[in-house]
Amino acid sequence: MIPKITIVKVGGAVVEDEAQLSRLLQDFCAIDGPKILVHGGGRRATKIAERLNIETKMVNGRRITDAEMLEVVTMVYGGLVNKNVVARLQALGCDAIGLTGADANILLSAKRPVKMVDGTPVDYGFVGDVKQANGTKIAHFIDTGLIPVIAPLTHDGEGHMLNTNADTMASETAKAMAAVGFDVTLIYAFEKPGVLRNPDDDNSVIATINHADFEVYKADGTISGGMLPKIENALAATDAGVKRVIITQATAIDGLHGTVISS
Repeated sequence: MIPKITIVKVGGAVVEDEAQLSRLLQDFCAIDGPKILVHGGGRRATKIAERLNIETKMVNGRRITDAEMLEVVTMVYGGLVNKNVVARLQALGCDAIGLTGADANILLSAKRPVKMVDGTPVDYGFVGDVKQANGTKIAHFIDTGLIPVIAPLTHDGEGHMLNTNADTMASETAKAMAAVGFDVTLIYAFEKPGVLRNPDDDNSVIATINHADFEVYKADGTISGGMLPKIENALAATDAGVKRVIITQATAIDGLHGTVISS
C-alpha cells in the first residue's frame, strides 16, 4: 500500500496571528498519518529588521536579501519562528523536529542570478532557487516518527545559507516525497478560504484550477500578485506527481475546503 503524507504550508500572516496559529497547530496535529509543516515568517523578519535599523527592500513582493538581511531571516526563520512552532507542537503531543534546507542536506539551492523586472535588472542577493530536495532524507525523519517543521531557508552546498520562498519550499518538498513513493497531499494554508474570483468576497472561491484555467484567470486579472507564484508552485507539484494540492484557509486544513489545483 502506498503510504500517505500530508504537507501543510502556512504563511507568515497566520504565524503572526496567535488565534489562527493556535487553531492551525491543533488541526495540524489532528491530521492522521505522517505529516510535514512548512512555514513562512516574513512579517516577523520585517519587524525584527526594523528594530535593528536594517532596511527592508522589496521588489514586486519579493524580499531583497543582502548580507544583513540574510542574518535576520536566518535568525528569525530558522530560530525564532521555527523553534517556537516546534515547541508548541511538542506541547500538543506532536513530536516535531525543526529543520532548514541545510539540515541533513534536505534542500539544496543555487543563488538566484540577476533578473529583469519591468525592464530593470534586480539583484535579489542571497535568495535561493531550489535545485534539489532530498525526499529520502526527509523520509528518514518520518520513518523515525518525527514531524519535520521546515523553515524557508536553503543552502548552496558551499557553506552559505539562502533565503527561499516558502511556497516553493513546500512544492519542492511535496515533489520530493512523491518521487520516493508517497501519496502526497499538499495544502497551502493562508488567510482566505481559497482562490477568490473577487478578492472582496470570501464566498467567491474558485472550486478548481488547472493549467488552462490559470492562463485565463491570469490574463483577465482575476488572479494576480502573490497568488500567481503560489498557483505556479501548486501546478508544478501536480505535474510532478503530487496527488492533491489545495489552497485554503488556515482554519480549514482538513482537505475538504478551498480551491483544488489540478494539472
